[in-house]
Amino acid sequence: MPRLLVVHHSPTPLVRSLAEAVLAGARDDEITGVEVVEREALAATADDVLSADGYLLGTTANFGYMSGALKHFFDTIFLEAGGALTDDGSASGGSGGRRPFGLWVHGRYDTAGAVRSVQSIVGALPWQQSAPVLEVLGDVGAPERAAAYELGGTIAALLSE
Repeated sequence: MPRLLVVHHSPTPLVRSLAEAVLAGARDDEITGVEVVEREALAATADDVLSADGYLLGTTANFGYMSGALKHFFDTIFLEAGGALTDDGSASGGSGGRRPFGLWVHGRYDTAGAVRSVQSIVGALPWQQSAPVLEVLGDVGAPERAAAYELGGTIAALLSE
């Protein structure tokens, strides 16, 4: 059965509501044959990544960058998960196929730097962005939760048997 790994850093109720909506979408009853595994960013391991067929990532935007917890996740799993850089230090796309991933980012004022930082690292992994990035500024209401639900469902449906 395909496995979808959801790795996130959700330190506030607002951000947690986005994570819950993403997870609910990934677990929608219409999507069958996908195991959804949730890990807090600081608890996720390379084994989690290697046993997954797709990924959903969630982070806060902190001072123009992803959360330290998500950065720690990447630092911990990068090489073991197939990350690769060229001789000049740029992303080479990794090896081992192109597994789908999606990303959601919550910020108070700006999410661009956080999105860019995640995409630059993921570009060196054997993953492929398979849905538009969900960028949420400020409060999280019904429209944002609906978009998060759709993101979770989209990536899970790509893995559905």
